[in-house]
Amino acid sequence: MASTARNEREMILNAGKELSSTADPLERLRLQCLQRGVAGIRDFGRTFRIWDDDGNRKISYEEFVKGLSDFGASLTATEAQQLFHSMDKNSSGSIEYDELLIALRPPMSKSRISLILAAFQKMDKTGDGVITPEDLKGVYNVRSHPKFINGEKTEEQIFQEYLRTFDSPHGDGKVTLQEFEEYYAGVSASIDLDVYFDLMMRQAWKL
Repeated sequence: MASTARNEREMILNAGKELSSTADPLERLRLQCLQRGVAGIRDFGRTFRIWDDDGNRKISYEEFVKGLSDFGASLTATEAQQLFHSMDKNSSGSIEYDELLIALRPPMSKSRISLILAAFQKMDKTGDGVITPEDLKGVYNVRSHPKFINGEKTEEQIFQEYLRTFDSPHGDGKVTLQEFEEYYAGVSASIDLDVYFDLMMRQAWKL
């Protein structure tokens, strides 16, 4: 994928080390997501979107705790309460899960955010804010992928594999900007220097 296996392994190991010395509930949850690899934050987002049956993009405290459990997050009851109440700024009893997911993403420089947006906009040929498999054809370059170079997988196999990383919780084959950003937040966390992230994005998306 877009992040090398070595970078991802280092990120996972570092997240585990930092987790043992971090007390902040949000940071602890972020590190637990990163321990699952570059797709950890994306998977966390999917867990909570599944709960949003009425489409209001809000979750109650009970739903929040159940979502943490479904995801397998290791937070104490006190930590879960602290995190929820810190996000529930108007004491309404519910939180915007979009705000939680944005807060959960590792910090990214403006240049990285700009590259992620540019890649999404390049794929979104119709400009409707949603990417379909048809949009991706001829846009995502897999020829520098290690598994393509060594002959382990064909271009079509890698392409289909890549599409699956962005599939929606209900398998609709569409990618929103939020899903795209959640995935690349994990990729970004695995790459220390902006120059390497820039190179990776430009090569992958022909920016």
